[in-house]
Parts: sequence; structure tokens; C-alpha cells
Amino acid sequence: MHRSARKMSRSASIFQFLMFFATIIAQTQWSNVCGMYCENLTASVDRPHSASITDFGAVGDGITLNTKAFQNAIFYLSSFANKGGAQLFVPAGRWLTGSFSLISHLTLSLDKDAVILGSQDSSDWPVINPLPSYGRGRELPGKRHRSLIFGSNLTDVIITGANGTIDGQGAVWWDWFHNHTLNYTRPPLVELMYSTRVVISNLTFTNSPFWNIHPVYCNCFCPMNSQVLVQHLTILAPISSPNTDGIDPDSSANVCIEDCYVRNGDDIVVIKSGWDQYGISFAHPSSNISIRNITGQTRSSAGIAFGSEMSGGISDVRAEGIRIVNSVHGIRIKTAPGRGGYVKNVYVADVSMDNVSIAIRITGNYGEHPDDNYDRNALPIISNITIKDVVGTNVGVAGMLQGIQGDAFSNICLSNVSLGVRSTTGPWNCSLVEGYSSSVSPEICEQLRTSPGPGQVCYDGNSYPTAAVQPQAPQKSSASRLLNPFRKLASL
Repeated sequence: MHRSARKMSRSASIFQFLMFFATIIAQTQWSNVCGMYCENLTASVDRPHSASITDFGAVGDGITLNTKAFQNAIFYLSSFANKGGAQLFVPAGRWLTGSFSLISHLTLSLDKDAVILGSQDSSDWPVINPLPSYGRGRELPGKRHRSLIFGSNLTDVIITGANGTIDGQGAVWWDWFHNHTLNYTRPPLVELMYSTRVVISNLTFTNSPFWNIHPVYCNCFCPMNSQVLVQHLTILAPISSPNTDGIDPDSSANVCIEDCYVRNGDDIVVIKSGWDQYGISFAHPSSNISIRNITGQTRSSAGIAFGSEMSGGISDVRAEGIRIVNSVHGIRIKTAPGRGGYVKNVYVADVSMDNVSIAIRITGNYGEHPDDNYDRNALPIISNITIKDVVGTNVGVAGMLQGIQGDAFSNICLSNVSLGVRSTTGPWNCSLVEGYSSSVSPEICEQLRTSPGPGQVCYDGNSYPTAAVQPQAPQKSSASRLLNPFRKLASL
């Protein structure tokens, strides 16, 4: 064979190998970015050491305060953290307690007839510093009460049971809120900060004083490994209870929420990432979030929501199998001037609604701010939002999609949406939005009436849209970066 021919053959073989290698890397990278990060998480972890809360003097009569028993039990079990971990079992009974903190490599397991009761004395819920991405308590300036079950800087933590119950006894807190007699922001039921490999499953949460499940900053050690799995939960609170959000991943990555029923007084599942200048400065986004098979109802809020605290950014969210009844909103994005940040690369599909006032709402004037020092020129980016395969009956208004002057929300894509709307005039209200639609009934507003043309791609939940609908310069993939040095070789 001629020398140049052999060289070309060898170059082609090298290039083919590199193409194969780089393609595998690119596919693996995308699988890591958009896949289910929680597939290897489970509540069924064999802990070699175990103890019952009764071993530490706890009394399950619903009257005796057992905070010290929980604290002592967890302190004792911490000695097994590097020996395979431990389980703390809560048997049948009504176990009154104040706030307590978990440790790494621990399973908190509840019997099916166990009820952990939150104390109704606010002094049993310690006061701690505000979240740095909020700059203050969410409700009041200053500090906030710690959650009933708390943890920080943990790994390998499981809260589970045979559908046992954690009851925050929140009515007293709701009264303080309504009477304006709170001294600090109310506490969630569960808050885990800066933690990874977290599982919360097979439990009922009731009557939270504030938000229910709040994983926050669970992306700070290594975003590719910060895993949170929330599954098989029932979350209940009166629909009149204030701010009793169901599940609130906040500045967290690689979160899976699935197979839950929520009936409460605020958003069922809502993704957050910090508030105005504090969230912008803290700069910890929420990303790579999977939401599947959620059913619920809420009096005042939405089934699936984003924001309004989204200043650190929210991206790469896939929600499917959503069932919303007797609620104000089905799907909602909330933001405002001063938020900054972004909500982008969001895919919501397979949604059914019944008796919902507004099926789809994007709000650009949700204007609550932590203080007067926010940057009024910090405008949010809302882009690459796909909503498809939606069916609604007894819907008040199909959609209200309202951007911000000088900051039009872009690439909003709706397809295969069929809504039985009660309103005979103006089923859609759109302003300062751009996008595309296909097979939407009733007929959508003019701003979204066109179908995508050549080079105009709606976000499909699996890959980024093309540069034609991405105003920023496209980033090279791992495969492209690997192949660049060899393209000349292949052309020789």
C-alpha cells in the first residue's frame, strides 16, 4: 500500500475510534446531566446497628416531651457512623418533641402507628441564622426557627417508615402568623442543608407550621453527586393553612420527587433558589430535578411552581404525570424585576387538571422583596419552557403569560394542550412573551400562535435547543472538545 494511503487509513481508523469514544463520553455526560440521579438511592439500607427511642427514656403518650431522648439517642448512634451506620426506630405511640438534628449514616424509621408530634411551645424550636441566599427570615427580618427534623453537612441520611406520621401541630403557628405575633420566621417540618444522599420516603407529614420538606444547598459539595430522593409521601394540611408548601427543593441539584399526594395551603411542589440580591450573590442554582407522578390540590397556589425566589437560577427540570384538582393554578412560574437569575430548560408533560382557576400562569410582577436594597435592573431570564400533553376540565382561564417590559420571556412552547374553559371571553392573556404552539385548544394568544420554523427548536427535556433560539454563544460539548484536535488528522 502507498505510504500516504496507509497514513490516511490509519488516520481514519483513529478518527473513527475517537468518534466512538467521544460519543460515548457525550452520551454519558448528558445522561449524568438529565438522567435520574436517584436510581441508586433507596430507603432499604441495611444498618448493622439499631436502637429504639424507648431505650433512651422516651414516652409515647403525646404529653411527655421527648426532645432529650431524641438528642441522646442520636448522639449515641453517632458512634456507629463509621461502622456502617445505624437506625433509630420510633415504635407505635405519640412522641412529642422539639427540634432535633440528624447525623450522617443514619436511618430514622417510624412504625406505621408511630406519630412524631412537634411541640406547640416555640421555645422548643431553636432560633438560627437566616439562610444566606435569603438574607433574612422569609417572613420577617432577622433569624428563623429551626425545623422539627434538621440536619446540615450530612451524607447518607434516610427518613422513612411504614407510612408513620410526622405531625407539626402547626395550628398555633398559623394563629401567630395571622395575628402578627411571630417573632421569627416559622419553621419547616424537615430541613436538610448542605447534604447529599438523602432519602425521605413512605411517610405522612401533617400540619407543618410552614413549608414541609425543604432540602436546601444540597449541591454544594459536588453538584454531580448531591442526590435527594423524595418518594411515596402523603403531605396534608388544611387548605386554609398559610404557606404550607409541600416539597421545596431550594438551591439543590439532582433531586427526584415521585409518587406523592399533597393537599395543603400553598404550592404542592415548588422549586426555589434564593431571593433577590442575596440569591444572586450566593449563586447556588437548582438544577437536574425530576418530578413524577404527583397528585394534589391547593387552595391558593399551584401544582408545580417555580419561584418566586429563583435568583440563583433554576434549570433542567422535567415534570411528568402531574394530577391537579380543586386548585388555583396548575403550572406556575413566579418572578419579578429585582430577582435576576433564570428559569430555563423546563419540560412539563402529561398533566391533567380539574376545577383549576388558571391552568398555566407565568407571572413577571410577583413583587415581594426582602428589603429595599435589591437591584431593580436585575431582570430574570425565562426561556426554553415546554408544556405539552395537558388535559383540563372545568378550567376557569386557560393561561396568563405575562413577561416584563424590556425582558420578554422567550421560547415558551405549548403543544397538545386541551382545556375545557368556563370563560367565554379571553381564555388566554399574553403580554411580553415569545414562543410557539401546536394543537392548543382553546386557540392560544397571537404571541405563541406560530409553529417553530427551521432552526427554531422547543426544549424537549433531553437536549438543549439549538443556537437559533439560544441568544448566548453555544458551548461546545465534551465530544466536540475531544474531537477538535483530530479533525485535521482525518482530513489529511
